[in-house]
Amino acid sequence: MSAFDPDVVQAILRHMNGDHTDDNILIARAFVDPSAEASVMTGYDADGGIWEVTTSGSTRSATVAWPNGPIAERPDVRREIVALYDEACAVLGVEPRPHA
Repeated sequence: MSAFDPDVVQAILRHMNGDHTDDNILIARAFVDPSAEASVMTGYDADGGIWEVTTSGSTRSATVAWPNGPIAERPDVRREIVALYDEACAVLGVEPRPHA
């Protein structure tokens, strides 16, 4: 169960799945399965983000731990997702885009 407000969780999921679909796939390929074909963020909690990852037509849920440890506040979510993206780029040898 998430300690985060459900409306906040839904807003972040809409943002990630609407504006950052490529980031979801990068994270899945770096930390779940290098052959991931699709990835959708479905939730998060204090310990990590949760993605549904599709590989070879099969979908499974995977939790990826936050790089800097457990989180408690809404601003922590953005910081940790950005850190996951940056780490995923490093693992995959992809040049990360600048962050606003």
